[in-house]
Amino acid sequence: MHALSLVCTLNASPAPSSSLLLSDQVSAELDKLGVTTETVRVADHDVRPGIETDMGEGDAWPLLRDKVLRADILVIATPIWLGHPSSICQRVLERLNADSSQTDAQGRPLLYGKAGAVAVVGNEDGAHKVSADVFQGLNDVGFSLAPGAVTYWVGEAQQGTDYQDLDETPEAVADTTHTLAVNTVHLAKLLKEHPYPTG
Repeated sequence: MHALSLVCTLNASPAPSSSLLLSDQVSAELDKLGVTTETVRVADHDVRPGIETDMGEGDAWPLLRDKVLRADILVIATPIWLGHPSSICQRVLERLNADSSQTDAQGRPLLYGKAGAVAVVGNEDGAHKVSADVFQGLNDVGFSLAPGAVTYWVGEAQQGTDYQDLDETPEAVADTTHTLAVNTVHLAKLLKEHPYPTG
């Protein structure tokens, strides 16, 4: 099994990122379950706006798309900005939409055999709303979602602590991250062994 994590922080490397930290914690749980993991910080790449698989010269999405297509599990990690997933997260969902009409050799939509999961961080409430937005986008383009396919941390309202500033991972976040990994790997294995019917 192979998992790809697309980290949708607005900050390019090497800036610190709470979204990257939570993504790394998800990857660590997946690693324990024998899943190979890869992380891509989308802001480090020139992903053009649009809903095509390739937006022309210099567009980095075709390379990232190849990674998505090779993965059994896609994790999208996003901060909350203005109550919504980041603009980079929205762009990733829009680019994934280009594959919603593509099919495999048996006529199934191309992304149907993959499991999705979400990691959300922010300093205000809104993790449920943001995960719902990303869940719907992933499901629309063909990903399947296990129970508990989200982990998140949000800080107290009107304060400035970031997830990466905590002295240790809260137990509830660690438990939720573990559940995300176990359930998503279970679903991904089922999808690999028993693909959706063709019609």
